Amino acid sequence: MTVAAVPIRLTVNGRARELAVAPNHTLLDALRDDLRLTGTKECCLVGECGACTVLVDGRSVDSCLVLAAEADGWDVTTVEGLAVDGRLSDVQHAFLETGAAQCGFCIPGQLMAAHALLADVPRPTRAEVEEGLAGNLCRCAAYEQIIEAVLLAARAPEAGRHETEPGGDGAEARERVDVAALPDARVAPQ
Repeated sequence: MTVAAVPIRLTVNGRARELAVAPNHTLLDALRDDLRLTGTKECCLVGECGACTVLVDGRSVDSCLVLAAEADGWDVTTVEGLAVDGRLSDVQHAFLETGAAQCGFCIPGQLMAAHALLADVPRPTRAEVEEGLAGNLCRCAAYEQIIEAVLLAARAPEAGRHETEPGGDGAEARERVDVAALPDARVAPQ
């Protein structure tokens, strides 16, 4: 018996998309296999690790737990959608500045969870960051750097601590966060 594909329409990273998905495929399957957005990682497939975290209508969800057919009409943001016009988001910059990106496997999910947290709680406490990222595991144990990155992203725009650092080879300047200017920053040596 052949099962008919389910047509869905959704917006992914600001772009309207139409897909025909198998009834048993997850949103994770649709993102990675159908749309080739492989930044969202496949890991536990039971909602325990957070590697597949995406934003659905602004909420942080594990895409391995959502059927693709359920996403009909939704607005989905993946890690590929965080950078706007080629510029990294404040959260992405902060992860680089603090050395939070170790092996990189969990980082897309961590970034998405951090982005959702900061949208809900723009100036979180350390405890709120720990709670907000509790569903995201890091096998490299870079938790301290990840927490510092979220706190840095929350504080950097407030105090105008962004500065432009020219590229050494004539490349475009990149935005840089002055980590040392933050009073509670404990950044691991790089």
